[in-house]
Order: sequence, then structure tokens, then C-alpha cells
Amino acid sequence: MFKEYDQYDAVGLAQLVRKGEVSPQHLLDEAIARVEQRDPTLNTVVNKLYDLARNAIRAGLPDGPLRGVPFLLKDLHALYSGAVTSNGSRFFKDNLADHDTELVSRYKRGGLVIFGKTNTPEFGLTITTEPVLFGPTRNPWSGTHTAGGSSGGAAAAVAAGFAPAAHASDGGGSIRIPSSCCGVFGLKPTRGRNPQGPDRGEGWSGMSTEHAITRSVRDSAALLDLTCGPDLGAPYFATPPRQPYSSEVGADPGQLRIAFATHTPAGEKVAPECQQAVAETARLLERMGHRIEEAKPDFVPEELGSAFQTVIGGNTRVAIDNYAAKLGRPPSPEVFEKITWIMYESGTAASAADYARAIQVLHRTGRMVARFFEHHDLLLTPTLPRPPEKLGVFDMNTDDAEGYRAAVALFTAFTAPFNASGNPAMSVPLHWISAGLPVGVQFAARYGDEATLLRLAAQLERAQPWFNRRPSVNTA
Repeated sequence: MFKEYDQYDAVGLAQLVRKGEVSPQHLLDEAIARVEQRDPTLNTVVNKLYDLARNAIRAGLPDGPLRGVPFLLKDLHALYSGAVTSNGSRFFKDNLADHDTELVSRYKRGGLVIFGKTNTPEFGLTITTEPVLFGPTRNPWSGTHTAGGSSGGAAAAVAAGFAPAAHASDGGGSIRIPSSCCGVFGLKPTRGRNPQGPDRGEGWSGMSTEHAITRSVRDSAALLDLTCGPDLGAPYFATPPRQPYSSEVGADPGQLRIAFATHTPAGEKVAPECQQAVAETARLLERMGHRIEEAKPDFVPEELGSAFQTVIGGNTRVAIDNYAAKLGRPPSPEVFEKITWIMYESGTAASAADYARAIQVLHRTGRMVARFFEHHDLLLTPTLPRPPEKLGVFDMNTDDAEGYRAAVALFTAFTAPFNASGNPAMSVPLHWISAGLPVGVQFAARYGDEATLLRLAAQLERAQPWFNRRPSVNTA
């Protein structure tokens, strides 16, 4: 066994493997032991792929930059041949993949050892991870609180030390929200940065992207180096980086013009703890020599919420109907959560013209965000308007659909605009409240400018380290 396992990030573990100081099998054994010992109460890993992982090691791992490092896939989008991808849904519980998605193929070529799938809400449709199929994922800092969503299983697993990094996706904040709730680092890349093939050209009309949740900044950069770039037949892709993202970690970001906001784009106030997180971060940035000024994010059209609803409803309808056709039986509401079925039905309530108008709203948001970044290098906000909520607050089986939508809209007020615009954004774990729960801060950048985000994130990581700040895996 390798008891020092969680004292290393993925890059560090890969270095040990290259030097022959530890074997991939020893790392896998340690990762599995931790899941088996600690996860029964946290509930992060819902599909154990231990045999597939052992077989991959026995067959000989590719000599990639992260060879031998244990890694987890989100149980959404990421197909691994021979494994079920349930999408957190009872209807998809037997959805066995017969091929890898391109992103998973790149993870494998990089030498990562995939040993499990992490919990997600049904179709990633909400901001907590409490699916009926698998039950709730608990926050490692407090078992009565949400780990966030939709990549809640991934964030909690990384925070608990089961893996140094885990695959995640983000269609309205689903990388950044759980990263904030669990005190880890989460970067949502630019639209088109990572591949989504071979089965999809884009997710949620370009609002959804895939990457990872990590403990260290350099792991996020190394994984992005491993996966970025178009796959065969990609409908579009982001401008290639000027140099490897790993080279940006530790590079001087220079003096940045950083705007900050502590009210949502709609003008709603946020919790004092979240305001404090932004204020303290702004002071830290000033001490680093950056130029800080308050600004009002005025780049969110009034119609953006309904545009999200139209796009997500249409995509949900197609996903369910396609799988129903494969099964040869129609979907029925009793095997879906109530909000999911509402989204499914909304997929035909909207017309083709409604969908076209929704896309226009997303594109207009992108233009407005671009104008904002003509005057600022970055925007600093709270990742969330409130600290992590208790489990059960965001109930996908509620009868109050309008109240649910309003609560989710508020909780994604800072994150969702950058899904609409496609800009990169990250949640950085710089603040903990008196209750012991983490509160992340978000930075957003110009379209295609992950480099500036990674440079600043590494600077913040050096100034105010978080790597060794660990939860007790408390589930009380």
C-alpha cells in the first residue's frame, strides 16, 4: 500500500511511477481501499470499475504523461466501453457502452487508470447530486450538506482523497458549483476546447463542456494538455493555445485588470460569507499588484433563463427518445424524476422557431460578455450566492416546479452566463466559513483565454495554498 497517496497530485504520482518508486497497481490498490473504507457514507463512486482498471494495468498502460494515476469518470456523457453510463437515471440504468467517447480515449492514451464512475443527478439537470437511482452524495466537510452538482460525486471524491482528479462536465456551473461546495479547484474550459465526439457535436447547443475537477492547478493544466483539440468531424473548435497549458502554471500573469462584483447580474444580494470571500480575494489580488475595480455585470439578457429552458428541454427530449428507440419501448413518467419529466415534455412544447430564438439569445449573451472583457482581463465573483445548502433543498421531485426553477436560477446566477457565452471560468478554493464549509470564488476570462486563468490560479495557489486543507470526511 502507499499511504502517502493523497499527499501527491496527479502530476506528482505520475512522476513517482516514472521513477519506479511506486507501481500503477499499488496506486490503484490504495485508491480502491480508500473508496471501500470511506465512500459508503459519502456515496461518490456509484459504478466500480475495478476489474476494468486491473485489466488495463495487466495489458500494459500507454506511456502517457499521467501513466498509472487513478482517475474517475462522471456517470454522464463519458462512455467507457464495457461500462454502464446511467446518466443518473433509472431509465438508463442498463446503458452499457460499446465504445469510448473521444475524451475517454484521450484519458486512456494519457495513461490514466479509470477505476469508477461518480454520482450525478439525473441528466446533470440540477445543482445538487441526489438522484433517486443512487441516492445523495454527501459533502466531505459536512454530511448534511450538498456536494453541489451536477459533478458532485467527482468533487466530493477528489476532496475526500479517493483520486487526485476526476472527470466533470459543466452546462450551467456543474464543474464550478461542486468545486466551490467541496473546496477543490474546478476549471470550465472554453466552448470547443475539449472534444465531445463521436456521438455528439456539442452539448446543450454549446453550453455544456467537459474537463475535470482537481486538487492542484497544475493537474488541471496537465489534463487540459492531454485532452484539448478537435476530434474527427468536430463542428467547431476553440483557437489552439499558444503553448502547453502546463507552461502557464508558474508563469507571471503580469498586472491584470480585474473587475469584481458581489451582486448577481440581476442585482440580487448574496450571502455575507460569499461577499466576504470576494472582498478578501480582491485585497489579496491588490497585494499581488493587480488592478481591482468594482463593476456591474450587465451582460445577461432578460430572456436568458427561458433560452436555457428551451435548449435543455429540447436536448433532454432527444436524449430520452433516442434511448427509448434503442430499447424499443416508450419512456414513461414513473421512471423519471418530476423535473426531468417536465423538461422532457417541454422539449415538444417549444417550436423550432422558439429554439432558434433561444440560440440567438445565447449568441447575444456571448457578444455582450465579449464587450465586457474589452475593458477587463478577468471578472471576480462569488461562485455561488450562498454557502453550500443542506441536502434536500433542491428537490427534483418537488411539486413546486416554479419555485424550484427560481431557486436554481439564483444559485447559478454567476456561473450560467459563461455557459451561454462559452467563456472559460474557474472556481478557486480560497475561503472557508466559520461552519467549516468551503466557499469558492469564480474568475471568468475572455473567450479562449484559459492561459490567464491558469497563470492567476497558480499565483493564488502559491499565495494562499489549499492543497493540504482537507476535510475529515465528516458525515455527521
